[in-house]
Amino acid sequence: MRTLTFRMNLSVDGYIAAPGDDLGWSVPSDELFQWWSDRVGATGLALYGRRLWETMSSHWPTADQQPGATPAQIQFARRWRDMPKVVFSSTTSAVDWNARLVTGDAVTEITRLKTEDGGPMDVGGATLAAAAMRAGLIDEYAIVTHPVLVGGGTPFFTTLDNWVNLSLVETRTFPDGVLLTRYEARR
Repeated sequence: MRTLTFRMNLSVDGYIAAPGDDLGWSVPSDELFQWWSDRVGATGLALYGRRLWETMSSHWPTADQQPGATPAQIQFARRWRDMPKVVFSSTTSAVDWNARLVTGDAVTEITRLKTEDGGPMDVGGATLAAAAMRAGLIDEYAIVTHPVLVGGGTPFFTTLDNWVNLSLVETRTFPDGVLLTRYEARR
């Protein structure tokens, strides 16, 4: 059975994007960028909501071919392209870059995917992750907190019907005061 992790950059006040989908506050240090790249390299299947898919697929498929691309960016781009992906959207008509499109019920499909053999899965995108959270499908939360207050935007956590008890399994400090906290859901 596969595990499902929700990993995102987060502001101290709980947002993954500032108003207007601004992500400028979450630019990673080289060390943090390498951590993200290693996570992509270890992911068996990435699950994307439409908006995050559009953001990632507009840049990473060719980022390694851009003038001035760093070795870390080249490595990330190649890992990202190679990683199998599922995109959940009712408005997108086609996807590429080693991805397949699911237009039906996300919770049903994620539940099915979790029962398959394979490497760990990551979920990205606030709406998709919220649906998985409410359904109790997320096994781990990896929260990369940046020392900034953005005052609003897209929240990391959704409103839940029940408590989700968590166990802290890792903390790590990155440059610029960025803190990783990793929690497993207690079932």
